[in-house]
Amino acid sequence: METLIKLNHLTKIYRMGGEKIYALDDVNLEIYKGEILCILGTSGSGKSTLLNMLAGLEAPTKGEIHYGNIRLDQLSEEELTLFRSLNIGFVFQSYNLIPTLNALENVSLGLTFKGIPRKEREKEAKKMLELVGLGDRLTHKPSQLSGGQQQRVSIARAFVGSPSIIFADEPTGNLDSKTTIEIIELIIGLAKENKQTLIMVTHDESLTDYVNRSFHMVDGRIQKITERERSNDEN
Repeated sequence: METLIKLNHLTKIYRMGGEKIYALDDVNLEIYKGEILCILGTSGSGKSTLLNMLAGLEAPTKGEIHYGNIRLDQLSEEELTLFRSLNIGFVFQSYNLIPTLNALENVSLGLTFKGIPRKEREKEAKKMLELVGLGDRLTHKPSQLSGGQQQRVSIARAFVGSPSIIFADEPTGNLDSKTTIEIIELIIGLAKENKQTLIMVTHDESLTDYVNRSFHMVDGRIQKITERERSNDEN
């Protein structure tokens, strides 16, 4: 399999008074192109810090983050912003929708930064909202949508423009069990269909049933890696 991301000795240290807190402690891993995986751990395990490092939202104290020939840890803020806008989509637990914008506007907003003309942005946003089952909610604002519907808007926003990598940070944390299954199957289905790499951060071990590999984190380290046996249609 083709390596998409490689981390070498990734370390993140926070200082509290005279004490050093290791949020990440010498993490080494490879993530493959088109892989569906999750990073598991309890609060304080380092999983969210690892996601932030992978997405270029925080700089490591030590170590290297390779995306092919690109060293993410060496890019300027301007270069990081451009890299994220071209390559990364985000799904958040709290949805992070702009309350004054309707569903279509929330989804098309990210395409603005890619210089895509308005008509094309709206066409792509509408197509994505239809794919996630919200074709009849285009003009609804977040306050007029249920939690599951808001998360579907968030998913459409993450996938619009076909970024190569999708990060999902506790994507089902605010949802009931029935909606959780619907949302996970939707996210994974879209990623597989478009051959995108999907990285989910969660404390919910049931999500390991849906992914290729799971990284279990404890105290800033990857304690173990589990791999789900692939069915014939996944090979």
